[in-house]
Amino acid sequence: MKQLLYCLLVVLFAPPLAAADMRFNMTPGVTEISGKVYHLHMTILYICCAIGLVVFGVMIYAMINHRKSKGAVASHFHESTKVEIAWTILPFIILILMAIPATKTLIAMEDPSDADLTVKVTGSQWKWHYSYFDQDIDFYSILATPRAQIDGTETKGEHYLLEVDKPLVLPINRKIRFLMTSEDVIHSWWVPAFAVKKDANPGFINEAWTRIDKPGIYRGQCAELCGKDHGFMPIVVQALPEAEFEAWVTEQKQAAGAAAEAAQAALSQTLSKEDLMTQGEQVYLGHCAACHQPNGEGLQGVFPHLKGSPIATGPLSGHLEIVLNGKTGTAMQAFSKQLTAQEIAAVITYERNAWGNNTGDAVQAKDVNEHMNGSAGTQAPATAPANTTPTPAPTTEPAAVVDSATIVDPASLPTLTHEALMAEGETVYTTTCAACHQLTGAGIPPAFPALAGSAIATGPVANHLDIVMHGKTGTAMQAFGKQLSPQQLAAVITYERNAWGNNTGDTVQPADIASHGQ
Repeated sequence: MKQLLYCLLVVLFAPPLAAADMRFNMTPGVTEISGKVYHLHMTILYICCAIGLVVFGVMIYAMINHRKSKGAVASHFHESTKVEIAWTILPFIILILMAIPATKTLIAMEDPSDADLTVKVTGSQWKWHYSYFDQDIDFYSILATPRAQIDGTETKGEHYLLEVDKPLVLPINRKIRFLMTSEDVIHSWWVPAFAVKKDANPGFINEAWTRIDKPGIYRGQCAELCGKDHGFMPIVVQALPEAEFEAWVTEQKQAAGAAAEAAQAALSQTLSKEDLMTQGEQVYLGHCAACHQPNGEGLQGVFPHLKGSPIATGPLSGHLEIVLNGKTGTAMQAFSKQLTAQEIAAVITYERNAWGNNTGDAVQAKDVNEHMNGSAGTQAPATAPANTTPTPAPTTEPAAVVDSATIVDPASLPTLTHEALMAEGETVYTTTCAACHQLTGAGIPPAFPALAGSAIATGPVANHLDIVMHGKTGTAMQAFGKQLSPQQLAAVITYERNAWGNNTGDTVQPADIASHGQ
């Protein structure tokens, strides 16, 4: 009997003792917080195993030594004060012992103060948008697994559905703060090796942080059901030594300059229809096929078809408008800041000639640029806010976009009514500013100040212009001079100065933006 009991003890003790080395156990990760989470997990596991050992040990002992065959007679008792006290006090003590390390870990996880680098992470169906504060670098990170592997016509690679075209690059040994938000639905940014999992909610900002100990490539996924392509939204982080990270930052800025020159040069190029179709197919598969499907037939009732659609076979201006500026209230995003003018021209050419559409149109980069410039003087429809930046089409790296306020002749910009500016300003505010300052303008003090009744929104216009265009060093306030057009900046400032009871009566025009600081 004793041998049986010893064997039973071995069976009970072996799993927890070997858990640290088990393949399916939680890993220590590569950050201080992930290590704390791992040790907390193991501590709680051992406590649970000890409780199980005691409970089942007593049960087994009682069954063996107090069985009927040995003549044992069950005792009859109830309302024992000692038993009541024991089974109340002991669990309470156990819970306190478990709560102390758990609370310490949770407090540490929620302390993003004194960060060396801040990265804004924006979820979008179905990709991630990363913005480095004070670095003038931001880009979209999109699934890079070939469509053939997804369709099953090719062998799946080692990192199937866990590879992207542009990874998030971070330095090691620096505290990095993440600001999480979303453009559409709820997403969740999850990298197990960092022990970071935080929801990205539209209209809100959530904070998280990490400090990576080891260089390497770390992978994660969106951990919130966010639509039909939820499983195609991976996260890849490349952690570099500090010197290599600084070199990467320099390379990105140089690449942005080269991209700006290439975007400008593309405006004077005329490509053949065949070249446009080839490039357009690649752009379509990478950015559009997730919704509209590779065959252009969409998903009925969810994503409209492009094959034979009024958009893809109708007036070119309407097609350009919806691709550039999206459509409010739908999943159709604005691609004016995600793709270059050449890429937009190519994908529109492809959509207008694929799947039997055969319009014969060959759209050039200059056509895209002219449409963007031509829309500056008109108020956009309510369903599609206009992007009116009179500059070359932006590339996927916003650093390649030249600050429009420094090159535009103020006299060439339109003069809009107060009502038109308020309408457009509300749209710009909702998509660009509300994540921090909230839809009500109340902010989230002290992290994000209120705009309702604030000294900025009701004080001198020049100060308001300056902080919106150039940001504020040491805070989360970004510089929007290179992200928004003069008309969008004028509209959102007009809105902020007159919404939520501010009622300054100020009407800021695009010309005021272009002339500010000159």
